[in-house]
Amino acid sequence: MYIKKIDKDKKEIMVAIPLTTSSGKIRVKERDNIYGYGLPFASRSKPFNQRNYIEWQIGYDAEKPNNLNNYKKANFKSYENTTLKDVCFKAYNKKTKALYELSEYLYYLVDFGVISIAQIQNLKTDIKGLNKDKLISNHPHCSIKRTHPNKKTINKIDFEILKIEYPQLIHRFGRYEIIAEITIREKQRAVGVQPMLFFCFPITEIKSEKPLIGRCAESKEFAYFKINKDNAFIILEMVKIFGMLSPSHQYDTLQILNLIIDEKSS
Repeated sequence: MYIKKIDKDKKEIMVAIPLTTSSGKIRVKERDNIYGYGLPFASRSKPFNQRNYIEWQIGYDAEKPNNLNNYKKANFKSYENTTLKDVCFKAYNKKTKALYELSEYLYYLVDFGVISIAQIQNLKTDIKGLNKDKLISNHPHCSIKRTHPNKKTINKIDFEILKIEYPQLIHRFGRYEIIAEITIREKQRAVGVQPMLFFCFPITEIKSEKPLIGRCAESKEFAYFKINKDNAFIILEMVKIFGMLSPSHQYDTLQILNLIIDEKSS
């Protein structure tokens, strides 16, 4: 989401996390463990508990409007929220994109000296070296499976029933209960599959003015997720995961890494 504070002295970034949105990219959800199905959580009427976690469909870019003097902000919320409106690259879909969310955090961590240019160059080499058949969208372990249809009669009507199995990948960041979830679905408007990356972490990982556990969220309340040297490796690993999702993600990620290398090496 948007950056609340950038502290160059402490070398940390504070990211605002909404606690009351039931839809959108960031949601408070509830489940017993990381393998469970996360359920929506009504934080305004139910007290927070240890089973709550943040599900964040994190991104890495923001589309730049063609005419900065005349555009509807509602259509470019991501661009409006980024602090790096002028740090742009040409994406796989030929659109001009600004750094946002994951790439934005990576940019500042390099600026702080928490992540080195050498680490960025090594990451670029790793992602660039992935062949198309090694990308998650093409990998045999990540294919959508369909069973053979079986004839069944339900309420005196004949059906052919088959089951569709959608793969979900979970990556733990070390010993942390902070994970990346990749859900694979068919593309809605095109042929092929679409891997979607979610950044998930326990609600105990965010900071608020008052303790969260045992109380309900206040109207339009935000809490804050801190990014610093202690969890910078998570940002690096998520960029690498993005780079292996699909050909378009691989291309965009390499463009972002090249941009950061050029910006910080000059």
